[in-house]
Amino acid sequence: MKTNALNHVVMRTAVLTATAGLLTAGLLTGPASAAGPSAGRTDTMAACAYYNGNALTVYGQRGDRVSQAQCLLANRRYLPWGDVTGYFGPKTRAAVKKFQSRHHLTADGKVGKKTWYALYHA
Repeated sequence: MKTNALNHVVMRTAVLTATAGLLTAGLLTGPASAAGPSAGRTDTMAACAYYNGNALTVYGQRGDRVSQAQCLLANRRYLPWGDVTGYFGPKTRAAVKKFQSRHHLTADGKVGKKTWYALYHA
């Protein structure tokens, strides 16, 4: 059990270090302005390095899975960058439903395997 806990600490430290590097490089902070595409922005997207998986993520949850879903939604302009909080609240649920609807998925507001796939590959 100690080895498993140590591996988790090492993995978490590596993720935090990588995230800190992305923040320093300005890659994880989102767009520089909220002006949108009409201001000449290209399709540059922020790196989302919170979570790498596809576990069911739903309303009321907190944590890295939620932050990852929010970051991916913000990259696609379904959610404002200020709402990338790590808490799956009503704004996140509405953004998920809108994304799902526009990508021909069941708009249930839950980030399951099909929604994760679409968020990563849309």
